[in-house]
Amino acid sequence: MEHEFWHSRWAENRIGFHLGDVNPALVKYWDKLSPKREETVFVPMCGKSLDLNWLAAKHDSVVGVELSEIAVRAFFAENLYTPTVSTMSSAMKLYQFDEVSIYSGDYFTAPLEAYPLVYDRAALIAMPESMRTRYVDRLRSLLAPGGRILLITLDYPQEQLDGPPFSVHESEVRALFDGMRVTHLNRNESADRTPKARDLPYFAEEVWLIES
Repeated sequence: MEHEFWHSRWAENRIGFHLGDVNPALVKYWDKLSPKREETVFVPMCGKSLDLNWLAAKHDSVVGVELSEIAVRAFFAENLYTPTVSTMSSAMKLYQFDEVSIYSGDYFTAPLEAYPLVYDRAALIAMPESMRTRYVDRLRSLLAPGGRILLITLDYPQEQLDGPPFSVHESEVRALFDGMRVTHLNRNESADRTPKARDLPYFAEEVWLIES
């Protein structure tokens, strides 16, 4: 998606994709990654998700990247955190408070490192099909040897509804992460639907463990 699309969504507070609580799938399946407290967690396109707080309670370092500075500022303000802000370039800032660090800028150009753990609830499904390979290629390059990803996707009849969030079928997940170990953990057909998805014949949340 074009940057302006997401900037507009946040500026107009059209953020139906934002969950008002910690994602139950994260709570239920995070231990499947055998995570250690000292392992840093990377959260691409993190928004102002409360999942960051949950992860920060379990890990010494959680690193997010988010295009919208409105979202980044909102995360810290709504949690009553006062972050340190470092300007890295005209298009990139780094917000830090205790265990949480968030790059405000483009995922594809952020100065990221290699991370042992990744949590993706809203990044892959935010990408149109034309961008998914590029997104996953960068994600794989950011995964440390032995790294693990907890990935959450959606499955619904794409031809009946415009994304984002987009439907990403099992076959595409396996193709994108070809050469890695892909384990399907759960399919939840009772997942909360956005208003525009309520008339679909099916709408499922899928949970995946991906290991390098």
